[in-house]
Amino acid sequence: MRVLLVEDDQTVRNFVAKGLAEAGHLVEQAEDGKNGLSLATSEKFDVIILDRMLPGGVEGLHILQTLRNQNNTTPVLLLSALADVDEKVAGLKAGGDDYVTKPFSFSELQARLEALVRRNRNEAQPQTRLTIGDLEIDLLSRNVKRADQKIELQPREFRLLEFLMRHAGQVVTRTMLLEGVWDYHFDPQTNVIDVHISRLRQKIDRPFHHPLVHTIRNAGYMLQE
Repeated sequence: MRVLLVEDDQTVRNFVAKGLAEAGHLVEQAEDGKNGLSLATSEKFDVIILDRMLPGGVEGLHILQTLRNQNNTTPVLLLSALADVDEKVAGLKAGGDDYVTKPFSFSELQARLEALVRRNRNEAQPQTRLTIGDLEIDLLSRNVKRADQKIELQPREFRLLEFLMRHAGQVVTRTMLLEGVWDYHFDPQTNVIDVHISRLRQKIDRPFHHPLVHTIRNAGYMLQE
């Protein structure tokens, strides 16, 4: 990973930078808020370690808020001697992804950094396949299978199933379906949803052992095992 370390304490900075370098990571260092802000906003990093209290007229939370205001989603781990719960909450609410207090274990710090980077990379990858139980849809090929049996769906049926699968385990209301599948922002007073749900059930539920599409009385529908 490419890491930006913004820390004014030279002992801490050298300790962290040395450990990360030995683990095979590339580390850029900044010893004050001004340089930290310049690097954070002008270069690309996999993760940023950011001290809360910094010299140079630019405090750690200011750097963090600037990044988030610029829609920069680089994971930021706040490293601080400020251990009070309110300080942690303030850091996380400002856009921090994790918060580690000093003194700290380097192995824990490294593990937290790697977890942040993994999570960020996974979120950045577009989801191309949705599954629930033995039902699977491929968003690229538009193929649908249940128990390894291919199911042919019409385009609107596919959109309906995709919407239900993206909200699996949640109650999906008629309004949500009208807006998310039909792009209606009002109820046209038709049975279009009921008709398509019935067709979908005929294809993905009826031939199999147990239903996945459930009617939630007076609420809507839910896709679940």
